[in-house]
Amino acid sequence: MSKKKRLSKEIVPDPERLTAWIGELDRPLPPRELSRLLGLSSRAAEALLSRRLKALVAAGELLCDRRGRYGAILQAELVRGRVMGHPDGYGFLVPESGEGADLFLPERRMRALLHGDRALARVLRRDHRGRLEGDVVEVLERVNRRVVGRYLDEGGVGAVGPLNRRLSQDLLVPKGASLGARHGEYVVAEITRQPDGHLQPQGRVLERLEPGEGVAKPIMLAQRSREMPCRWPPGVRAELRALAGRVTPAQRRGREDLRDLPLVTIDGEDARDFDDAVYCERRGRGWRLVVAIADVSHYVRPNSALDLAARERGNSTYFPGQVLHMLPERLSQGLCSLLPDEERLCMACELLISERGQVRSSRFFDGVMRSAGRLTYELAAAAVEQRREQERRSLGSLWKPLNALYGLYRVLLGARRAAGMIDFDSEELKVRLDAHGKVRELVSCVRLEAHRLVEECMLAANVAAARLLHEKAPAGLYRVHDVPPVERLQKLRGTLGRFGMTLDGGEQPTPTDYAALLRDAARRDHARLVRLLALRSLPLAVYSEQPRGHFGLHFPHYTHFTSPIRRYPDLVVHRLLRHGFHPRAAAGKGYEESELQDLGRHCSMTERRSEEAEREVQRWCKCSYLAERIGEEFNGWVSGVQSFGLFVELEHLQMDGLIHVTGLPGDYYHYDLEAQALQGRRRGLRFRLAQRLRVRLRAVDMEEKRVDLEWVAGDHGAG
Repeated sequence: MSKKKRLSKEIVPDPERLTAWIGELDRPLPPRELSRLLGLSSRAAEALLSRRLKALVAAGELLCDRRGRYGAILQAELVRGRVMGHPDGYGFLVPESGEGADLFLPERRMRALLHGDRALARVLRRDHRGRLEGDVVEVLERVNRRVVGRYLDEGGVGAVGPLNRRLSQDLLVPKGASLGARHGEYVVAEITRQPDGHLQPQGRVLERLEPGEGVAKPIMLAQRSREMPCRWPPGVRAELRALAGRVTPAQRRGREDLRDLPLVTIDGEDARDFDDAVYCERRGRGWRLVVAIADVSHYVRPNSALDLAARERGNSTYFPGQVLHMLPERLSQGLCSLLPDEERLCMACELLISERGQVRSSRFFDGVMRSAGRLTYELAAAAVEQRREQERRSLGSLWKPLNALYGLYRVLLGARRAAGMIDFDSEELKVRLDAHGKVRELVSCVRLEAHRLVEECMLAANVAAARLLHEKAPAGLYRVHDVPPVERLQKLRGTLGRFGMTLDGGEQPTPTDYAALLRDAARRDHARLVRLLALRSLPLAVYSEQPRGHFGLHFPHYTHFTSPIRRYPDLVVHRLLRHGFHPRAAAGKGYEESELQDLGRHCSMTERRSEEAEREVQRWCKCSYLAERIGEEFNGWVSGVQSFGLFVELEHLQMDGLIHVTGLPGDYYHYDLEAQALQGRRRGLRFRLAQRLRVRLRAVDMEEKRVDLEWVAGDHGAG
């Protein structure tokens, strides 16, 4: 090793310099050799070096091999990312950078991993399906500490089968570690040994569960299986007791008085937390729009018990009849909620908008407000969209600003459509429960212009906030949505070609190209399938410290500012904005870029965690609804084709079930992968993607949340 690599005696380089220095070495070295080259002799210096090396490995900046040697990561060869497991045993590594394709991890490589782990992987090859295959070099972080599942006792061998189907490996439970659990009982188990590729994970039972009845059962299991925080720490309760019950004169000081401005909230009938209010008036040939947002940052101070609990949750999670709040109800439905006729602290965004929908100027400021009314989407629609006189009269003085809001909304929407926005608008299905928490009905909710009106106002405020962040703050927290990866585009175009459709734009399509595709699909029978396929071709939106733009919304800079009661990133953005326009404000906070990077990763994770839990409970509710309808017939369409059968989405239920090949008309069926079809060999019957069918419900498996169907009739043809 040349002498020029040696650094000054007893100096442990900071992480950035240490990484750069190791990158200059010609091979990986153990800590003892690195310590010698650095000229370290004291135990304190060697211990500090060891801690920094381990931290850099955990951050994915350095690599530690199986012999404990530390070396540089060659960025061109290795990809750092999060593992997404699949119930069938394989998985994908999703790059943390947001760039490049996901790496496919075959089942044999997933044996050393669990869903959610952070890892470094090397790109190996393209497999027979054209996917980039990866091989994990190093596990950076193990995120699964506990598993919720059913205890299995098979011939004296204990195991826990995870309820989270993305965790595809059973957890082995040694003798004496079962806590007396019985076969089939729900339990919480701690992982005592992570999988290593040769041995399955191992653990011990910590708790035997009694999940309850009705929808309470899947909600509890969904929460516990994902380790979602459900209890408030003692420090939170102490901080809540210290809060004043109403806005005080001292809190009003230095704030703009908006109490006489007729701001209103517009939400669903069952909403309980109101974090945004709007007001609009005509200004010359344009508009003045004020979007007032609950000032959560005034009450939730950085690193307080409330802040740490909210950060851990990341966001609120919405289940049928129940909400797992990000903030305690004293704040989310009380002090921060913009209730009618109650003084509330807010952060406001004032926008002056031209007659063509262009924002001419924006201003953010601290305010104190009093909501003039709690409107519902249905009331707003009845008064303005349906022109019903009774509802219009009930609004009184609020009618004029509401009518102005509708005028502005149509201009804003028109401007975005002209710019080429992607419109994935679709119906929402709501679960209604009875008094015992059992599913009473599934209701398809009509999407009104009033829903879009509020969305357009929030989009305008979010874009203005992102612009101010980009201008004023040294670092930010942005909502980013990257361009679709080439591999997904190829798959999408392959399927579209079967319907005589195409997506323009080559390897870099624009939102305008997607918008044109969806307009074309809207005129066809398989519009919903094309919409789903287009959605699946896009990467997930995430939070990032870098303003990389939002492909789906077609914005160069975008952030989340308007929902701090239910999203932690919005609370962070409020602090950053206040720090930008009031640098000395006590409630303002500047963040280091590395801190924002960690927050972006964490909040992206909690968002996915909530989405998975909500989908799981929603699917259970749909299965519960269908379990009472065995033998009934439904209309549907083929949403997927496999060698073993057809997946059919039931019309208006947004729920798919399986027609096994044995449930099709008697024949031997050939699976045509290229054409995505099953072809009968003797009778020539052909079942293909997007085909409409009439099906009969055969069975519902509540534990697996699976629906079995059989074919009744439908559009099928020979050849």
